Amino acid sequence: MKQEKKLNDLLHVWQYIRKYKIQFFGSIILTVSMTILNVLEPFVLGLAITELGNNVADMIRDVPGAGINYLYLRNILIIYFIRAIAYQLSNLFSQRLMTKVVQMSMRDLRRDLDAKINRLPVSFFDSQSFGDVLSRVTNDVDSISNALQQSLLQVVNAILGITFAIIMLLFISWKLTIVAIIMIPAAYLISKKITQMSQPYFRQQAKYLGELNGFVQENLTGFSVIKLYGKEDDSVKEFQRINGSLQKSGFKAAFVSGLMTPFTALISNGAYILVAVLGILEVFAGTMTIGNVQAVAQYVWQINQPISTITQLSAIIQSAAAATQRIFGFLDEEELVEEKTSELPSLIKGDISFENVSFSYSEDQTLIKNFNVDVKSGDTVAIVGPTGAGKTTMINLLMRFYDVDSGAITLDGHDIRTFSRQDYRSQFGMVLQDAWLYQDTIQENIRFGNLGASDEDVISAAEAANVHHFIQTLGEGYQTVINQEASNVSLGQKQLLTIARTFIADPKVLILDEATSSVDTRLEALIQKAMAKIMKGRTSFVIAHRLSTIRDADLILVMDQGEIIEQGTHDDLMAQGGFYSNLYNSQFQEE
Repeated sequence: MKQEKKLNDLLHVWQYIRKYKIQFFGSIILTVSMTILNVLEPFVLGLAITELGNNVADMIRDVPGAGINYLYLRNILIIYFIRAIAYQLSNLFSQRLMTKVVQMSMRDLRRDLDAKINRLPVSFFDSQSFGDVLSRVTNDVDSISNALQQSLLQVVNAILGITFAIIMLLFISWKLTIVAIIMIPAAYLISKKITQMSQPYFRQQAKYLGELNGFVQENLTGFSVIKLYGKEDDSVKEFQRINGSLQKSGFKAAFVSGLMTPFTALISNGAYILVAVLGILEVFAGTMTIGNVQAVAQYVWQINQPISTITQLSAIIQSAAAATQRIFGFLDEEELVEEKTSELPSLIKGDISFENVSFSYSEDQTLIKNFNVDVKSGDTVAIVGPTGAGKTTMINLLMRFYDVDSGAITLDGHDIRTFSRQDYRSQFGMVLQDAWLYQDTIQENIRFGNLGASDEDVISAAEAANVHHFIQTLGEGYQTVINQEASNVSLGQKQLLTIARTFIADPKVLILDEATSSVDTRLEALIQKAMAKIMKGRTSFVIAHRLSTIRDADLILVMDQGEIIEQGTHDDLMAQGGFYSNLYNSQFQEE
């Protein structure tokens, strides 16, 4: 099962490399050429050494006309020099092609990861740390990139080098070849055992790295809150705990995988010494030339060196293997399934109905039960209730962040599941309690609601949202850049900018989720005026805790434990003297 999973992971990686298979196989062919040229080196040098040894022996024996055969040695050295140049050129262009293949493949992988994020349901991110997802897109992709860049050609070169070296050894002496080959299975068995021991630690290392990234991201986001409550020490302790786990798993992974090098080196050096001794004995017996002994010794080294290279790369390879499982596990996550059966009508009125809707986040606990409500076009519906009553869940269902378990939600009489999510959501505008702005100019942040809007449209939206005057007071006006944390504008100003963004989107249905809960009274008045403008003529859903802000709503839904326990206008509900009345009066008394 594990072998099958590893094979699937390799096939996944190959799917990205195969797009550039011409460059890839070009690099492999050059690597083969480079390996052959490298294997020829001991043989060529052996010819020169054998000739030189014979010449010296003839001179010692006073053979007539004996001397150094400089012409032969010159020709051998020219061949050796040409081989060396060809070897270096093959190495250069092989690395260049492989670098290009790896970088383009990883670019495609990151692009697919980004696209995958946009296809995943909200429920996935509700159960995952943002930092862990970020770690998969950054650190894990880098691990695969480094392994392909640093290891792939070296592993191919190592396998080919061992193969060609054995062939040359067989050509010179089959007896010494047997001695040299013995170390290969021995090194393989040791490497396999150590890999089995170290792989779980590499998986733990990747897991804790993702957890650490998530923790750091959360703490940087909530840095002010941590300072406010004096939780710096607690934050440091938690960081040390996660960091300690990462350090322990990283140490074990590095230490265990590092055992490969000394063990394989011990086997290789033993074989090297044994071959050298047996080769010298054959020279004394007259069955082998001294040049061939030198060549055999070098070929044993050429077998030893690739084995050492593979063992040294084992940490990178295993880290990449763990990263591959995380990345392709992420890419295999279940996506949102579009079951579009009808086109969204060109003219949307905004009539919305919840028809006997039931929903649960988990199978053992139903949150929304038999929920029914009709909202007419242009109505303002306020949703109130205690924490956990199901207010946000109702909005999640309305936006199709989740689909209902039973029943249906309809827009102008059509089940919303028959529309594509993108088309359906394009009819909605949302102003949330946590206003989101990104690092760009104020103008582009407003234009985010309608990327085709002109500069004049942006200014008109800002004026309607009562934020134009504030923008004008800034040094660069609409070209002022919102920083990465959006800390150079206040909460209320951010809220007004998001209202301007909603204005420019011109939605048919509005969702306002506690849009004024975190601002002062003056800004609340500005936001209320802006919201009144944007809500005019649109179907609006307002989640509110300040009940004084929803007195004029056409319909107030009072929810508790996923059910509507009261509904009506403010006056009707106050006259009933029930849950809403008690809640409203308690707030009034507090005020």
